[in-house]
Amino acid sequence: MRSSIEAQAGPAPEVRPDAQPVAQPVAQPVVERPVTLHGSAFAAWLLGRLGWRLQFDGLPGPQGVAVVYPHTSNWDFPLLVLAKWAVGVPVTFWGKASLFAWPVFGRWLRWLGGRPVLRHTPQGAVGQMIVDMNESVAQGRFMWLALSPEGTRRLTDGWRTGFYRVAHACRVPVGLVALDFGARRVVFDSFWRVSGNLEADLGLFAQRLAGTRGWRPEWAAPVRALSRLEP
Repeated sequence: MRSSIEAQAGPAPEVRPDAQPVAQPVAQPVVERPVTLHGSAFAAWLLGRLGWRLQFDGLPGPQGVAVVYPHTSNWDFPLLVLAKWAVGVPVTFWGKASLFAWPVFGRWLRWLGGRPVLRHTPQGAVGQMIVDMNESVAQGRFMWLALSPEGTRRLTDGWRTGFYRVAHACRVPVGLVALDFGARRVVFDSFWRVSGNLEADLGLFAQRLAGTRGWRPEWAAPVRALSRLEP
């Protein structure tokens, strides 16, 4: 005798041998680079003197999220500041609110484009980023949010997904920034429209970032979601 669940469900659907699997959505590359910028020749020269190369050919639009990977040392920040000046991108980045409490250091961080993360606001840290990005899109104001999805220099089990939620909610592209100490280069030339399929998109990003070596390779997190709810 069939179980009550089987009886309620009815006969199993017929499976056609020639049926094709339904394609899952995946992030699509953004090829055009209509936004050109004028950076600092001195910063580019200094990067070169330090033995670093910069690979950048413009932005796909005035708003987006730049994801820096991997983040494994204190050297990452000054190198990225030089790269930012060299390409001329006035990026916005979020930092712990306590860092901005120091009078001189806090003013310097704001001058660089930093904003304190207010984690206890009603909308939360990610909600705050979404509001700011949507306002920038609505007003046509330039805003590229730069962040490390690892959230720390130490090894973690994966990426925080706040950057993805911002990009998806605001319909802005994600730009992958590879900070490669192995080849001594900063690569910022891969831009994507996320699909909403988090696992598939991160799998694609993992392929694009494969071989990128941090200052401490053993501290680089695997490119996978730490949690859907992590900021």
